Amino acid sequence: MTEIRKVAVIGAGTMGNGIAHTFALGGFEVVLVDVDPAILNRAISTISTNLDRQMKKGTVTAEAAAGVLDRIHPSTSLSAGADALLWVEAATENPELKFRLFREADQIAPSETVLATNTSSISITAIAGHTHQPDRVIGMHFMNPAPLMKLVEVIRGLGTSDETVRIVTETAGQLGKVVVEASDYPGFISNRLLMLMINEAVFCLMEGVASREAIDTVMKTGMNHPMGPLELADMIGLDTCLSIMEVLHSGLGDDKYRPCPLLRKYVDAGRTGRKAGRGFYEHPTPPG
Repeated sequence: MTEIRKVAVIGAGTMGNGIAHTFALGGFEVVLVDVDPAILNRAISTISTNLDRQMKKGTVTAEAAAGVLDRIHPSTSLSAGADALLWVEAATENPELKFRLFREADQIAPSETVLATNTSSISITAIAGHTHQPDRVIGMHFMNPAPLMKLVEVIRGLGTSDETVRIVTETAGQLGKVVVEASDYPGFISNRLLMLMINEAVFCLMEGVASREAIDTVMKTGMNHPMGPLELADMIGLDTCLSIMEVLHSGLGDDKYRPCPLLRKYVDAGRTGRKAGRGFYEHPTPPG
């Protein structure tokens, strides 16, 4: 029976550093891989800041936080994760990039390694098709921010084995996560529902139905959502939202998933949300 002690997280951006933080806080050794040393440095700084914030809020004890940063080992080489029995890919939501990473992982990782992807919409079966071990490939979709959100979607590809599902489900449970299993359809459960709401909110803004504040207030005050859809889009990244909508539209072939032209216009203008300093709202100081 495979026992996971060490995890390789591929990609040190917003999701990657959050996933690394989550595993290290859960007591796992973590190899955090990114091609850009500056992104790795920023990821370690972000994890440290978020850990301090958790301690100040009392959601994490000083005892639990001790050693977290020592358990995270940054590297610019995929080979650094060669002895990890679970890989979690958290790179940009780009199919060709993910396919390439899984081809490389397939060559480096031991045959018993579980190759998971944090993709929010891309086919697990298609990703697995770029490996020689599709039975070991699975979706492990964390919510943002990963250290705080309890849900993990576990997505079974066409060839994913029961053993792989068991390993990932049990590992997520060790992190204190709630697991929901989904079949391999575009957007799975979470983004098939969420992105429709965000996209429709952008249509409302484009058509002049209401202001951005009014749209978000209706969902927060009227529907008891913690954030409005336009605020949430800024947090996720408008480019990510657009990528997911494009996957939904092409994969399901239904025009109800057509990305709103205003969403595409904002992305073309570089107004991609908090990370860019501006999206549907202004964010003068992008998080470091």
